[in-house]
Amino acid sequence: MTRPYVVLSCATSIDGYIDDASETRLRLSNEADFDRVDEVRAGCDAILVGAGTIRADDPKLLIRSPARRRARMSRGLPSHPLKVTLTATGDLDPSARFFTAGDPDGTDGAGQVVYTATDAAARARARLGAVATVVEAGDPIDLPTVLADLATRGVARLLVEGGGAVHTQFLTEDLADELHLVVAPFFVGDPRAPRFVGPGTFPHDPTHPARLAETTQLGDVVLLRYALSPRYPGA
Repeated sequence: MTRPYVVLSCATSIDGYIDDASETRLRLSNEADFDRVDEVRAGCDAILVGAGTIRADDPKLLIRSPARRRARMSRGLPSHPLKVTLTATGDLDPSARFFTAGDPDGTDGAGQVVYTATDAAARARARLGAVATVVEAGDPIDLPTVLADLATRGVARLLVEGGGAVHTQFLTEDLADELHLVVAPFFVGDPRAPRFVGPGTFPHDPTHPARLAETTQLGDVVLLRYALSPRYPGA
């Protein structure tokens, strides 16, 4: 079975950080880019983040625009994409907004799926089974298994929004088709802060560079859109 088309999305500082080391979330984007991301979300069947992102940011992962939600529903889709996470331990708060945030107009999203390591599956089901579908995905979690399962759930287009460990895994395993990288106009410069990706062996290295398919200025930030695989349209 063909895996979903995978889009990675990330905003960084000029020097590649996705946050600083303070307790306050660093704003790396602007309203124009938030709206762009909302449009990208509306065109996807599922949104994936790592467990660390849920703990650190408590994201809702909802489509903000009522018009975009209505447009999805007019096509027979849920108002919001399926929400997906990966957790090696199952140690997530069932009251996190990832699990509980709904649509302000009363319509429903597609739900939540938690992929967990085999030895943590029982614990994850006990903790999260009432708010999500919990699926064993190997030990450690195997991304091809995750993608194959998502395909059986009707996910043709997957948006991956982080964090760094998840982006690193998708990139080093050559499982991403497209990268949306937004660069903010400042430096962080703190080695304690998290970066876009960690160490690894990447298929797109100096001898096999990714193709820059688009650049777009959005106020004071810039979007760099990279084609990472032959599945990219027009590749």
